[in-house]
Amino acid sequence: MKNRNIVSCVARFLREIKPHPGLLGAALLVLLTVLPQGGGQAQGVSIPNFWDPRAQLERPDLTGVRTVRFLVDDEFPPLHFAGLDGNPTGFSVELARSACERLNLTCTIQVRRFDMLLDALSDRQGDVVAAAIPLSGSLRERFGVTAPYFKIPARFAVRKDRNMPAPESKALQGKTIGVVEKTAHEAFAKAFLPSATLKPFPDVQGAQTALKAGEIDYLFADGLSLALWMGGEEASDCCDFSGGPYLESRYFGEGIGFIVRKDEENLRRAFDYALQQLWKEGKYAELYLRFFPVSPF
Repeated sequence: MKNRNIVSCVARFLREIKPHPGLLGAALLVLLTVLPQGGGQAQGVSIPNFWDPRAQLERPDLTGVRTVRFLVDDEFPPLHFAGLDGNPTGFSVELARSACERLNLTCTIQVRRFDMLLDALSDRQGDVVAAAIPLSGSLRERFGVTAPYFKIPARFAVRKDRNMPAPESKALQGKTIGVVEKTAHEAFAKAFLPSATLKPFPDVQGAQTALKAGEIDYLFADGLSLALWMGGEEASDCCDFSGGPYLESRYFGEGIGFIVRKDEENLRRAFDYALQQLWKEGKYAELYLRFFPVSPF
């Protein structure tokens, strides 16, 4: 509860000043640095695991590897954003730094506009992209990618005072579910929740307002957006997740990973190995708790 109160104060400040995305990242960094860190914070927080424990990856030979240049965008908190000192930070950025440390590589972080990241990689202006670019078949045709290190799940949210049942098929019969129109969440709900009444909204803010006001029974949406909203002042601690995360790749994507050029297969294998090791050694969990005070999982 203490963490949520801190989140609420920062969220209220952001709503009042309506900052540029760069300032949004700086404000988020203030939040993250004042939150307690360490194993105690893990209590009650779900940390995702995207690695097969049966897969034992080997560290490739990196002899002679030059400085590795990471390319990031700085306007998508909490994955990548500008810190208080103007330097890039965020979950993806710090995971990249930790992977370099694990591999004993010298790395730099360079900022590019999000829509220019892949072109910059192709033009050899950098070596690895660490940003929220969705993994897909078309991306793999052009580039090499690691296994995903993060996915944005779909989640159900409910009002805490309604005591709504877990969102299973029978329990949803006749219930009203808010969705954002023309999204994968609406398509999924139409396909798999035929007994429920869907109420589409033009944006997630409208759907969140309706849930808080009790105008809908459930909200089915992007779990990351919901987590940030529920931890903020605007939600007034009204709501919480119900049920578990939905990760069907057909609807919600394959997640995000590090991206390299096709001719850098050794580098791709190296970062696949490093990411798995960071998970096993607890560094992934440490960073996750730092940047996701309310877990979307």
